[in-house]
Parts: sequence; structure tokens; C-alpha cells
Amino acid sequence: MKNSAVITIPSHPQYLSVLRAVTAQMCMLSGMSERAVDEVKLAVDEACSNVMKHAYRGDTGRKIMIQFRIVPDSFEVIIEDNGIKARPERIEGRDLDQVRPGGLGVHLIKRAFDTFTFDKRKKKGNRLKLIRHTKGYHDNYTDRKIRQKDS
Repeated sequence: MKNSAVITIPSHPQYLSVLRAVTAQMCMLSGMSERAVDEVKLAVDEACSNVMKHAYRGDTGRKIMIQFRIVPDSFEVIIEDNGIKARPERIEGRDLDQVRPGGLGVHLIKRAFDTFTFDKRKKKGNRLKLIRHTKGYHDNYTDRKIRQKDS
């Protein structure tokens, strides 16, 4: 059985609160702990903020589509835009030893999700697929990453 929801928000930061509320609700429906809900909510917010900043370059008149899927053994989020094509090979978080604002989005996303991939088949814009495994993984980040390396 597949449970899913799709929302489309304007590319304006004021709609991120709506996105966070829907993300939290979908996470709770999937059975995530409060800590996991917070991690995923922050990561999805960050990914959509990056769409606004980088793919749309601040243009608040565009749309972002977010699909949430609760499937056996995982929670998936697909984020689509029609903005400037991302170059995944150039996406990396800043060095965590640098104390300054910004640049932590990639770290937050990778902490919340086990898989972070761009769909290269999308011709215009971007389709980012995020997957968080739910079966056999604990909500503790370290446990999830250790188990991921072992498999």
C-alpha cells in the first residue's frame, strides 16, 4: 500500500511554514519519532530554500512541487522545480570547522536522509529524490549511518 501527498507551493519563503507543517504531518503518519520528524522537516525546508535561492535565484513567482510517499521500509520526498539545472557534482556542504552562517543545508539533508539523488532524466529544472529508510534503522543518526555502511 502506498500513501502519498503532493503539495505545490510558491517559491516565496513565507510558504516554508506551510511546507514544514505538511512535512511534519506526513512524517508522523509514517510513524517517525519526534526527533526524526524534526530532522526531516528541517532538511526538506532547507532543500526547498535552496530551490528558491539557487534554481529560481530569488524569483518568488515560481512553483515548487513536493511529493511525500510512505512506502514499506522508507519515507520518500521528491522535490521538483523548473529552475536552473543543478550540478550535483558541485554540491557540497561547507567545512564544519568553519564558524559562519550558511552552507549547512547539505549536511542537514544528508543527516536526515539515507539517499540524496537528482533525477538526470528531467530535462528542464530539477527533481531531487530523498529517501529515509524506516525498517531496521534507529532514529539515531550514528546508528543509521553505521548500518548503511555495513549493508
